[in-house]
Amino acid sequence: MPLTPLDIHNKEFARSFRGYDEDDVNEFLDQVIKDYEAVIRENKELQNQILALQERLDHFSNIEETLSKTIIVAQEAADEVRNNAKKEAQLVLKEAEKNADRIINESLTRSRKVSMETEELKKQASIYRTRFRTLLEAQLELLQDEGWKTLDHDKVLELEK
Repeated sequence: MPLTPLDIHNKEFARSFRGYDEDDVNEFLDQVIKDYEAVIRENKELQNQILALQERLDHFSNIEETLSKTIIVAQEAADEVRNNAKKEAQLVLKEAEKNADRIINESLTRSRKVSMETEELKKQASIYRTRFRTLLEAQLELLQDEGWKTLDHDKVLELEK
């Protein structure tokens, strides 16, 4: 067990015939007591500083740990957001491709339909023109027939009557 300043102060030495000078010894002991008290005070102050520094170190260690965890959580969240964005972009792209394919297929179907309708109309126009030409030619033949001349002459006679 370490000595206290009180132990040093209360220490008594046995007296001998040719011993040390009591005043010198007491004066030296008083100086040792002062120095020892100063060392004890300094030691307590240093221990208090160590405790305060240890508390701060613990506080900063907790902050560091919290920040590390926060960074990890933020990184995981960023990775998740990035992955979700990629998945959503892929879904949007697939949907756009489906819509594009559908639009192309509809356009091709419409184009074929219009082409078929156009061909059908051309055929009908050709048939109509052929029939109309045949009709006109038949009418022209009728007009060029000699029977019309007699009809005209008979009509003129009837009108004169």
